[in-house]
Amino acid sequence: MAATPSPLSDRLRWSLFTVLCVAGVFNAMDRPIIAILKPDMMADFGWTDSDFGDLAAVTQFSAAFAFLFTGWLVDRLGVNRSMQVGATAWSLAAMAHGWAMTTAHVVAARIGLGATEAVQTPLTIKTVATLFAPDKRSFAFGFATLLAGAGTIAMPFVIPALALAVGWRGALVAGGIGGFIALAAWLWFARGIAQLRERSANGPVTTSDGAGYGAILVNRKTWAIVGAKALSDMTWWFINFWLADYYRREFGLTTLELAWPLAIAFAGSGLGALLAGWASTRLLEKGYTPNRVRKGVMLVSALMVAPLPLVLALDSFWPVAMMVGVVMAGHQGFSLSIFSTITDVVPGAKVGQVTAFGAFMGNMGGVAISLVTGRVLDAGLGFVPLFVFAAASYLIALAWFQWLLPDMRRAEGTAAGA
Repeated sequence: MAATPSPLSDRLRWSLFTVLCVAGVFNAMDRPIIAILKPDMMADFGWTDSDFGDLAAVTQFSAAFAFLFTGWLVDRLGVNRSMQVGATAWSLAAMAHGWAMTTAHVVAARIGLGATEAVQTPLTIKTVATLFAPDKRSFAFGFATLLAGAGTIAMPFVIPALALAVGWRGALVAGGIGGFIALAAWLWFARGIAQLRERSANGPVTTSDGAGYGAILVNRKTWAIVGAKALSDMTWWFINFWLADYYRREFGLTTLELAWPLAIAFAGSGLGALLAGWASTRLLEKGYTPNRVRKGVMLVSALMVAPLPLVLALDSFWPVAMMVGVVMAGHQGFSLSIFSTITDVVPGAKVGQVTAFGAFMGNMGGVAISLVTGRVLDAGLGFVPLFVFAAASYLIALAWFQWLLPDMRRAEGTAAGA
């Protein structure tokens, strides 16, 4: 059903959303842990780069498969129950890594974590659509990404210390404990709020466009969104899983020395999202159409990523770190515009499904790039072909988006409370 006008105060609305974002930090904590502590895990299990790439791909594939169902689940359960189910499941899956003693155990834990953490993305989009008016959503997305970036910035400093104290398994268990703490805070703020309990009617989710996934699969808007998401997310997952390895190979950095360059990269990610969200909101308030605003931000963001191959000509990791920070900012501006487009053009009852299908395609892009990267590196080809592809992926994604959605307009049923 379409979101109803919000009776919540701004303070409570933002408190709820902040807690959700903090939970998202713990949800995503496993990615930098795996990337930063890759040498420790490879030493424990005797993995090659291809093995590590396969492990990343398994995680992404399980998340991708789960996304086919989590969007429906979020639409069906509503925001509050989805948060309870999702945070509990992904926290338990993270903690399961503490008992991983063989490669098979790690794979099983990664599959469970990938599948359960897939609730977070459609939950976040659904929450934004429920709590915020259309012109405020870009800033909300930017705020969410800024908080996620702040958490990720801290991780290169926190994770090595955790690993020294309790090992890589204990670091992942700590992420699960953090998820339960965030869930407790959510339950406190969300008590008694009927709006957060709203959900789709019993039975298959239906709208005037049809039922289930069939309606969205025959819609050009869906394919414009998911195609752009798949192409751009390839670069995002490549950087998330392989940036630390690139610094080790090219500059000989230790795990402790990785903290600052990785922090710069993720600071760029958070600031880019906040700036893109603020600029989008300001332009919409000035009367610019969503079509011009979303695509304009996507173009600027794509151009920010395009110089990425130039890092290969630099011989100092500080300029490289700064350029990677700009690239990460570009990705988040692009991604924020895609998510904002979903809330613009998709009726409220289908927001979770379209978001989840987009995330499915984005994660399948992550599967592909993880498999390819490990094999490219094992073949001795280095990072050149990977960086060249990453630089072009956003411009290709924007061309695809414009081809399928040349004149986007807001759909009925997208409004929410102010």
